[in-house]
Amino acid sequence: MRLRHVKGAKDLIASHPELIIDNIDNELIDLDNLFINDFPIHIEIGMGKGKFIYTKALLNPNINYIGIERFDSVIVRALEKVIEEPLSNLMLLRTDAQDLRQIFKSKSIDRIYLNFSDPWPKDRHAKRRLTHKRFLDIYKDLLKEDSELHIKTDNQELFQFSFEETTNYPMNLLYVELDLHNSDFKDNIMTEFEEKFSKRGNKIQKLTAKF
Repeated sequence: MRLRHVKGAKDLIASHPELIIDNIDNELIDLDNLFINDFPIHIEIGMGKGKFIYTKALLNPNINYIGIERFDSVIVRALEKVIEEPLSNLMLLRTDAQDLRQIFKSKSIDRIYLNFSDPWPKDRHAKRRLTHKRFLDIYKDLLKEDSELHIKTDNQELFQFSFEETTNYPMNLLYVELDLHNSDFKDNIMTEFEEKFSKRGNKIQKLTAKF
């Protein structure tokens, strides 16, 4: 996917360290001092323009959220929203870390969201998929005991791959839905991609599992 350069994005990110961490060096983040409370911490990896994570934070003030995105031209759109209407339980994080254990301590995260991740359709790129076993190993280290991994996509091949990877990993599947929008699932929050793809008639699939 080709991304359009957003003029001034880097400067805007640099001018708001209270709302966004520009962690280009993948330094360890002190989560104990990031928020002014000890609420659970949920992260979204690949948050895009941030509609999902912002809405979650708005609706759940007793949970802290961190939205992670590597492209400054994308995350700046979420930052603009947060500047306009800041939330005390939401921080944005720009990083390109392949191993989030560089950034977060072991057993420090309470939930991980993977929404409409890049499917990397070619077989030779399978290890880049965020539900590949090598990433599941990372999530297992990051998540506290009994914490959940939530996956949502419209890509059938990625969903099948994710289902197989989580099934073959020592995880428990808690929820599997092949047509989320026509299910009885309550309080679904749509991402920008979800709105776009569902309008095309694509079925949205969801999987929830825990280690």
